Amino acid sequence: MCLFHTKTVLSYFSIFVIMAAGRPKEDLSSLPNGWYNEVLKLYSEGASDVEVKALIYEWRGRFSNTLWDRWLEEEPEFSETIKIGRMLSEAWWTKNGRTNLKNKEFNYTGWYMNMKNRFGWSDKQETKNDVTVKEFNIKDLVKFE
Repeated sequence: MCLFHTKTVLSYFSIFVIMAAGRPKEDLSSLPNGWYNEVLKLYSEGASDVEVKALIYEWRGRFSNTLWDRWLEEEPEFSETIKIGRMLSEAWWTKNGRTNLKNKEFNYTGWYMNMKNRFGWSDKQETKNDVTVKEFNIKDLVKFE
């Protein structure tokens, strides 16, 4: 009877340990070989993070923003690939603006809005301070006793 009790306790303990451990963390092994080449190719065509996330979703059948953020923090290969990719994307968009300066058909408003929204561009903020100081008598403002 004592042996049965010990097995039961061990069985419950095993279930508890499995539940406490949870699923193992997902790492880059779920991505196809050479994944970084496909990601960089997409970015080099001006793609955004959303398009890269969609590609990873296609490969894996599932993907979350939480996993994206964790990989950026914990997976150096992923983080560096995304940093390089973002640079390539911005370069693509910058080059498109530069090379279309004389193209009357180019949508500069759309291009400019994209640059502002994706790459932190902003309109220059000028502050104009027009202050007029009149003469005044300090005795009129402060009561002296």
